[in-house]
Amino acid sequence: MDPEGRGTPWSGRELDGKKDMQTVVVPQVGAHQGDEEQEWAVYFHQYELGCLSLFSYLIGDTTTGRAIVVDPQRDVSGYLADARDHGLRIEQVIETHVHADFLSGHLELAKATGATIAYGAGAQTDFPILELGHGERIVLGEVVVEIRATPGHTPESISLVVWEHADDPEPWAVLTGDALFLGDVGRPDLLASAGRSPDDMGRSLYRSLQEQILTLPDGTRVYPAHGAGSACGKQLSTAAESTIGEQRRTNYALAPMSEDEFVAVVTEGQSLAPAYFGYAADANRRARDLLDDEAPTETLTLDQVLSIVAEGGVVLDGRNPEVFASGHLVGSINVGLDGRFAEYAGDVVDPGRPIVLVTEPGRETEARVRLARIGFDKVVGHLPDIEQVLIARPDLSERARRISADDLATWRDDQPGLQIIDIRNAGEQEQGVIPGAHRLPLAGLAAGIATAGLDPGAPTVVYCAGGYRSSIGASTLRQRGFATVADILGGFQAWAGAGLPVESKATHVVAGRTI
Repeated sequence: MDPEGRGTPWSGRELDGKKDMQTVVVPQVGAHQGDEEQEWAVYFHQYELGCLSLFSYLIGDTTTGRAIVVDPQRDVSGYLADARDHGLRIEQVIETHVHADFLSGHLELAKATGATIAYGAGAQTDFPILELGHGERIVLGEVVVEIRATPGHTPESISLVVWEHADDPEPWAVLTGDALFLGDVGRPDLLASAGRSPDDMGRSLYRSLQEQILTLPDGTRVYPAHGAGSACGKQLSTAAESTIGEQRRTNYALAPMSEDEFVAVVTEGQSLAPAYFGYAADANRRARDLLDDEAPTETLTLDQVLSIVAEGGVVLDGRNPEVFASGHLVGSINVGLDGRFAEYAGDVVDPGRPIVLVTEPGRETEARVRLARIGFDKVVGHLPDIEQVLIARPDLSERARRISADDLATWRDDQPGLQIIDIRNAGEQEQGVIPGAHRLPLAGLAAGIATAGLDPGAPTVVYCAGGYRSSIGASTLRQRGFATVADILGGFQAWAGAGLPVESKATHVVAGRTI
C-alpha cells in the first residue's frame, strides 16, 4: 500500500499513526555564533505535505515582522495561523516556478493578506505578478532573500538564497524549488508537449546547478520544494533538509560529469508524468476560483447521484481496496484515501467531470480538499451511508474480484485470451514483469487502452507493486466497460515472492508509443 497522510490539513492530529501535515521549525534561539546564546533574526518554518511530497516555507524577520511564503499549498490556513501567532505580516507569495504537480495557494494567500504574488522572470499568468530578476534582493529587515535564476525544470525557475544578515560572510540557506532535490534534481522533460525539448532544458539545468547553486558554500542548508515520492524527480531522499556539501558528495546528478553526460543521466528512466500535470500547470496560471477548505461538502441522495452519473459524472470511492472490493456502487472508481489519493485520482479521472465522493464517515471534506490541491474542483457532493444504500439497492451493488498470485498462475494456464496489465512505473518494471504482461503505467492507462489493443470483452488481470494501485486500475477498467477484471492481492511482490516466473523485458505501449 502506498502510504499517505490523513487528517485535516493543518491540525497535526495523528490518525492511525499518520499525519497529513508535518512541520519543522528551525529554532530562533540557539548557539548561533561561538558559544553565546542570541536571538536569531530569521524565522523559518518548513511545512511538509506528505500526500503530495510537497515542502513549502514561511520565512520572516523577527526584528520587523515582515515575511514571505514560498510555494504554498492551496489550503492556506496554516500559514495564516503561524504568521499571526508569531507576529508576522505576509507581504509576498513567491513561487519558485509554475507548478504542475499541485495547485498552489498564491491566490488564496494574496486574497487573505494583500500580499504580492511573485515569480521568476518569464512566467506568464493572467493575474498580476511581480517578476523577480536574477540577483534581486528582497530585504525583510536584517533578513535578506537573494533571487537566483535557475532554469531547467522550467524556464522561469528560481532559487532563493536566504541571508540572516545582509553582511554575513556566508548565506544561511537556499530554497532550490525543483532545480535541486535531496538526492536528485528536477526532471527536465515535463515541457516537451510545450515545445521545450528535454535536451535543451537539461542543459539549462546543468548550467543552473553548476553556476548558481553549487557555487554556494558547502555549509549552506538546502531546502527543496519536494521530497520522496514526488513525480518531479526519480530518486528523491526522504530527508527534509541537507547542505550543499552533502549534496555535492552524495547526489548522483551532481557527480563530476560533462554537460552531455548530465543530460543523459537525468533524462533516463523518468516515470510517465501523472495525467493531471498539464491541467494543474495551466490552472496555476489562471485567475481561478478560490478554495474554502472549511466549507462543508454537500450531501447527495442516491437519485441525485444516479442523475449526475447519467450526465457524465463519476463516483470516486475513497475507501480502502479491501472494503471497496466487498461492495460498491456499480461503476465506481476506487482510489483509497490512505494512499496518494489526489495524485492517483488525477491519473484516472478527467478534471472536467463532476465528481461524487464516497468515503468513510466524516472524511468527505478531507477528500474534497485533497482533490482541490491538484485543481479538481468539480466535487458536487458525497453519498453517505454507502453500506445502507447497497443493502437497499442490491441491483446497484457489485463486488471487485481480487485474486492471489497462485490463482493467477493457474488462470494463465486455463484461460485463453487472458490479458495481464502491469500498471507500475517504468523504473519499477525494470525489476521484471509477469510474462506476457502489457506494461501500462497507471498515468497512461486511460490513454493506452486502445493503443495497447486491449479487448474489453476479454478477462483481464491488473497488478502493481503491492495491491493499492491495482484496485485503482481494475476499477477504472470496469468503469470503462471491461466485463471481467481482477487484481492481484500483494501485487508483483507476491508473485515474485512465490517464486513464479518473471520476464525481464517486455514491450509496452503508452499513448501510442512503443517503449
